Amino acid sequence: MSTIFNKALDRIGSYQGHFINGAWRDGTDDTIPVVDPATEQVIGAIAAGGAAEVDEAVNAARKAFECRAWSAMPAAERERLLLCLADMVEAEQDEIAAIETIDNGIPYGVSRRMAVGSAISAIRYHAGWPRRLTGESVPVSVPGNWHGYTTHDPLGAAALIVPWNAPFPITCTKVSAALAAGCTVVLKPAELAPMSGLRLAELVAKAGFPAGVMNVVTGLGAQAGAALVEHAGVDKISFTGSTATGKDILRRSVDSLKRVSLELGGKSASIVFADADLAKAIPGVAMGIFGNSGQVCAAGSRLFLHEVIFDKFIEGLVAFTQKLTVGPGMQDNVALGPLISAPQRDKVMGYIEAGLKQGATLITGGDAPSGKGYFVNPTIFVDTNPGMTIVREEIFGPVLSVMTFNDDSIDDLAARANDSIYGLSAYVWTSSLANAHAMARKLRSGSIKINGAGMEFALPFGGFRQSGMGREHGRHGVEAFTETKAVMMGW
Repeated sequence: MSTIFNKALDRIGSYQGHFINGAWRDGTDDTIPVVDPATEQVIGAIAAGGAAEVDEAVNAARKAFECRAWSAMPAAERERLLLCLADMVEAEQDEIAAIETIDNGIPYGVSRRMAVGSAISAIRYHAGWPRRLTGESVPVSVPGNWHGYTTHDPLGAAALIVPWNAPFPITCTKVSAALAAGCTVVLKPAELAPMSGLRLAELVAKAGFPAGVMNVVTGLGAQAGAALVEHAGVDKISFTGSTATGKDILRRSVDSLKRVSLELGGKSASIVFADADLAKAIPGVAMGIFGNSGQVCAAGSRLFLHEVIFDKFIEGLVAFTQKLTVGPGMQDNVALGPLISAPQRDKVMGYIEAGLKQGATLITGGDAPSGKGYFVNPTIFVDTNPGMTIVREEIFGPVLSVMTFNDDSIDDLAARANDSIYGLSAYVWTSSLANAHAMARKLRSGSIKINGAGMEFALPFGGFRQSGMGREHGRHGVEAFTETKAVMMGW
């Protein structure tokens, strides 16, 4: 294990520039330190890019798009290159998982199995789309002889802005979807966890993608990110991150009417009926909020628990939670790693304090382990209500708020679950098909999971209300990087 982490650290230390037009470009003297959140040690630095570097990268992406080296490439060849990239990621998965663990804090086993594993799946899934991205033949009713049909044309140069909570899988999902559609891309990784995105750029170059098809500019959101969003050469923005930043991006894109996809925050409900299989529901609910230390936009942070099973469920939930080992992700048997930064840890601890002040009852956690690292122990509150800050706002940490329900109508229960400015995901645990179908119909969330969780790339992912706009994954996610063209041909 130590060998792979040493190799990953060497790789991290080698990155200090941008990847533009198929080559590494040195940054300026301005750099941004990158910190291991488990040790608080500086592990490397990235170039602090700004408007000049963004302009160079966007121009490279535009040139690669307009010369049609990528968009006009035969579909089978684009598919081959994407599959080659997936094979390369798979061959390097141990090192990439270690980079993600050091950079982001996620436990190594989870990183290798889920973060890198899902990234490989995303690339392979999208690799099939160049052959399947077809339009349709449409009957035409105007007088004369006409053949009407539609096509999906790639939008052009796409700006991909990635968060720090799951950098590698989100990067691979966005990049592979955009490339499958025929777009070229400029990637702006999160400054708090940029290293796996830079590793992907190396593999893209090695796989033989044409120069300029993928470019990477590192830097702060206020400089590099803002310049990328406002650049006149960008046709499409795909952003995953906070709702506040998403709103700012939308405002900045108005003048040029760029196409925008936003995958934003969430305050997702988990609903456990009295007939649920508790042996599955208890660990499912626990890891639905505590996985990745709660730093998941779709985390089930509001638990609605039927009062008949309340005592038994809470007893099992606390017992399960207290067995979760919190520590550095490179150590064996660690279930939960650190939060990404000191400010994020302090923010989460502030929410915990607010919960206590507002009358919620803390039944486990609520504290941070002593020593180095930005850790917070998994925390459960009961006696919560919809007026509390911990119930209303996205915490993005390992904090669960529990509420109860009785034999209220499905409409009333759904209304309580829908009482949020967000609508990203929802989780239902029940053995009743009637309950399952009724809740799936009435919950106002972009994704509903019944008796489980997981990510399926063939299904669209995105949110209602302030959880965003547009969808990723599936046909919808690829078509988001295209414009639909209508053709009427007289004969």
